[in-house]
Amino acid sequence: MHAIATAALAVFLVAVGVTHFLAPRYFRSLVPTPLARHAGALVALSGVAEIVTGVLVAVPATRALGAWTAAALITGYLSSHLDAARHARRDHPSPLWRPYGVAGRVAVNLLYIAWAAGVALGAA
Repeated sequence: MHAIATAALAVFLVAVGVTHFLAPRYFRSLVPTPLARHAGALVALSGVAEIVTGVLVAVPATRALGAWTAAALITGYLSSHLDAARHARRDHPSPLWRPYGVAGRVAVNLLYIAWAAGVALGAA
């Protein structure tokens, strides 16, 4: 089971990292308001960081480092979702920007952090 969780985390990170370059507009929308003028650079940087982190998770010798790095990256992304909570509206056209949608995003990110930590602990 741990091998599946590890491989899935590596693939997930690389895929999401690549998606930063294929659909940057979506990821720019997630950048916290105070950092919005640097959104393009932050999206590119975080995309590269996720790809590199996914590769680190895939390689047995760097798996623990990669998984802890993934947990740290995803923890950092929580600021985006908490900023979104300030702007959430029940009547927003996108469910992801309604209060329950933002709460769901936070919950999913907490699960991602637990997933990465589980992989890290299993690799130690």
